[in-house]
Amino acid sequence: MTNKLKISIVLGIMCLALTAGICVQVKTVQSSNSTVSQNYEENNLRAEVLKYKERYDNTIKEIDELDKQLDAKIDEATENNSELEEAQAQIKEGNKIIGLEEVTGPGVIITLSDSQLDPSTVFDPSTLLLHDLDIVSVINELKNTGAEAISINEQRIVSTSSIQCGGAIININGERIGSPFTIKAIGLPESLANIDRTDGYLDLLRSEPYKIGVELKKSNNITIPKYSGVINFKYAKSVE
Repeated sequence: MTNKLKISIVLGIMCLALTAGICVQVKTVQSSNSTVSQNYEENNLRAEVLKYKERYDNTIKEIDELDKQLDAKIDEATENNSELEEAQAQIKEGNKIIGLEEVTGPGVIITLSDSQLDPSTVFDPSTLLLHDLDIVSVINELKNTGAEAISINEQRIVSTSSIQCGGAIININGERIGSPFTIKAIGLPESLANIDRTDGYLDLLRSEPYKIGVELKKSNNITIPKYSGVINFKYAKSVE
């Protein structure tokens, strides 16, 4: 084999090795750029969500402040006028009943949390999670035992409230809420506490195979916020 042929073969091998190295480097750079781009997009999306949440929270605070100012003006206008004072009292009582007024009183606080069991130990892992049906069942039992006002993680439950599963979370009044769920109910504590009875729904949740976390305690000082949304009846009309 001549020296020229040997040199050609060596150069060919070097060119192939160099080409392969360049290809690997290009793919590595592309993969790195893709990861950086994905992280950049995720960070931007996270920042946008936080920005809109901050705007929402600020708007709610502004609405609460305006409500306080409006109440103060109404109290001032109705002062020393018995008819207007009576009308204002009726409006406040109506708002309290339908959930548009913050209320306080005795009752119970129930905390529900997803099971801590290993999902691999059960046939259906979804049984270890709380679902909308579970929350609705507990709310219905509280209503049946005399609850006058109910909230879930500070979301007031009213006649138009929606409770729907959304994967690992539950949508309540349009808000995404995850475990644990803190349910507050105002009423006679002894009566409300009866929902934690043998063969009741809370007893079912904490039993096998679910092992859902359940805690109930009585309290003489529970505050439940007013409903922050708008109650709009489209079809129900007053009878003339």
